[in-house]
Amino acid sequence: MNVKTYISIFLCALVAVGCSDDKKVGVKIDSDSIEIGAEGGTRNIRITADDQWVALTNDPWITISPANGRGSAVCQIIIDSALLNEPRQGMVRIQNQNNWEERRDISISQQGFDYAITLESPQVNIANYAALDARTFDVRVKTNVDFDIEIPEEAQSWLRSEEYQVNLDRGVRPREVTLRFNWEINSRDTERNAYIVFKPRKEVQLATQDGLTVRQNASEPIDVGTRAGDSVALLSIARALDMWQSWETSESMANWDNVELWEKDMEGCTDDMVGRVKYARFYMFSTKEGIPFEVQYLTAANELVFYSNTNSTLYNLSTGEHISKLKQLKRLTIGAYGLTELDPSFKELKSLEYLNLSGNNFENIPSVLTKENFPNLHALRLNTNQRIIIYDLYNSTTTNFGGLFQETSETREFPRRLLEWDKLDTLVLSVNYLQGRIPDMKDYTTYTQADINAADSLPQALVGIPKVLPNIKRFSINLNRLTGELPEWLLRHPALDWWDPFTLVFTQEGKDKEGKTAGFTNEPINLNDYYEFYEGKKYLDPNRKE
Repeated sequence: MNVKTYISIFLCALVAVGCSDDKKVGVKIDSDSIEIGAEGGTRNIRITADDQWVALTNDPWITISPANGRGSAVCQIIIDSALLNEPRQGMVRIQNQNNWEERRDISISQQGFDYAITLESPQVNIANYAALDARTFDVRVKTNVDFDIEIPEEAQSWLRSEEYQVNLDRGVRPREVTLRFNWEINSRDTERNAYIVFKPRKEVQLATQDGLTVRQNASEPIDVGTRAGDSVALLSIARALDMWQSWETSESMANWDNVELWEKDMEGCTDDMVGRVKYARFYMFSTKEGIPFEVQYLTAANELVFYSNTNSTLYNLSTGEHISKLKQLKRLTIGAYGLTELDPSFKELKSLEYLNLSGNNFENIPSVLTKENFPNLHALRLNTNQRIIIYDLYNSTTTNFGGLFQETSETREFPRRLLEWDKLDTLVLSVNYLQGRIPDMKDYTTYTQADINAADSLPQALVGIPKVLPNIKRFSINLNRLTGELPEWLLRHPALDWWDPFTLVFTQEGKDKEGKTAGFTNEPINLNDYYEFYEGKKYLDPNRKE
């Protein structure tokens, strides 16, 4: 073999070896590291191989798809969102299945979540008025820390949050929490604002802490002190109460049913009152709130009536503060409304002469009802405050059934402060759950000789008897659970025969909380003894027209 031939064979061998090495690819990847944020996600890695391979990881928060193959492929590396606020490291290994020494590693670095409270929208705008069930708004909060909602003190009267829960079972992974807020009507002519803070319940460093601004529109303007303003107020009240039948706006207010306007020749009318609302009656409505705020604009009204609220026995309502601004009111009825209390401001109605609160849900006689607070009041009606009818209180397990039950549940005595309200000419407390005895009032002011001398109809024998409710003409306490003896002041009261006592006083029913049958031990058979006491007095028919 010559030299040329040898060289040629050698070169061919080199070429053959070189070609063989080029075809042996092994395992290659286009990236050996991945950096990703705390939210996680998917990254693609290109694998180049000439043999079977498998992708492996010991980190449960990393998933590979496909996890094995032959030849080249694109693998998805799926990384879960973080659970902690600290960074974490992981690794994926691409391994030749037939040669375990042939492998490539991919390092994975993931940031931890920062503590944060973020809002989808940092501001909410609400109207001044909406129906009760529509006075809500929702706020979506993204968070990885539990928090308290802090509403500024000055806004807590009209803005509040419902109960909520932040579930932290996924560590510090942010999750979306929907919060519901309730708001009240804005009765003012100015916009009101509140800035709500979401404060973490534990000490953490927040990367982001969004707050919420709530802006509420001002009330629609009402031209106060005018006929036009009165009409708008009436319609607004009817709307707020959801009154079954409102007034026709195309009609003159003078023609509206259950509305009376001031006329020049009416007693007490002044020039600026002519044509304004003197009387208005709202009835057959459906509300779960107190008296609408627009009532405050009826500044010329002499009498208002609110009566017959749907499902009134189910409610525990207060009058609210707005009606207390009508200091000129002389007559007021809020009946079958669902009241259990009067707003403390109710005492501002100093001009009231007649007050009817019948058919509500009072457990007690409202503490604000005193002769000091209402110096001009002469008629008070608090009858029929029963939520349900219970004949036997002793065997009843029902609670909160109204009927002024709590007023006498401990004292077992008729409310004395009402008997000391000397100016009253009407006191109606029938059909309630009052219990116990009627006070004998022996320590109270008595009739004197001067009283007898001043009134021709009063007998001498009345001297020394307690002078209780001296001006009363109608006294109704029937169908309660009263027991014991009828006191002398009642049996000798100058107006006893006016009261139709056998119907409206003596008649009790059922059993009290101690199991005693209601009724008085000394109930008279007739009024013969009474007329002997009042010698020469003629029987007065209680049903006659006064």
